Amino acid sequence: MWRPWGKSTVQIHNTSSPSSPFSFSSFKDIQNLCADDNEHSQQPTNAAARRTSAIFHRVRVANSLLRAWSTRPPTQPQDENSAKQSEPSISSIPGAEKRIVVYFTSLRVVRPTFEDCRTVRSILRGFRVSLDERDLAMDHGFLTELQQILGQHTKLTLPRVFIGGRYIGGADEVRTLHEAGELKKFVEGLPAQEPGVCDTCGGYRFILCVECSGSHKLYTEKNGFKSCTSCNENGLIRCPSCSCAPL
Repeated sequence: MWRPWGKSTVQIHNTSSPSSPFSFSSFKDIQNLCADDNEHSQQPTNAAARRTSAIFHRVRVANSLLRAWSTRPPTQPQDENSAKQSEPSISSIPGAEKRIVVYFTSLRVVRPTFEDCRTVRSILRGFRVSLDERDLAMDHGFLTELQQILGQHTKLTLPRVFIGGRYIGGADEVRTLHEAGELKKFVEGLPAQEPGVCDTCGGYRFILCVECSGSHKLYTEKNGFKSCTSCNENGLIRCPSCSCAPL
């Protein structure tokens, strides 16, 4: 009735391997986990070492800079008389005691200069007083005029502002005075600006020359073509209605 006892074909692996103390499949990754824990525990130590070295590097650089500064010779204070002599002497504009004169450019070649000129003109126009705007791009004579006022050795930058005939400064000085509320004190007492736009020039302050019709050239049968002496290089003359007389 019973089947005869036979030899089993199932192979049983040896669980007592001396190479590893753990032979069960559920514990096969314990050694790897332990190794990972050791690596993670070493990472903070390495990061702290790097931070320490970086701190020491900054300290060394700071000490070297301090030593370099300490070895520099002290600067000698300038005498008041020599400082006054080094400052350029800028004369005032005669005949401009009752208005504001601003030298500027309408060209957009140098963007920061154009923005400074536009900002200063906007600030000065807000006071609604007599304003004489002299565009160096429209008449080269304004450049010569400004160089004579400032001096040949003075670096020419735009804009340049004169209030009541007295030199005020450039864009930085005008902005600083305006933000501090001091600029309005300079324009007090100046005549108010006439309302509206000039009917002759439309607010451009220049018109075409009537002698050469804006060509800056005149023709005669005896001498042929010659330059017109009544206008500037652009064939323009200052508007007789709204522009002030040149210096």
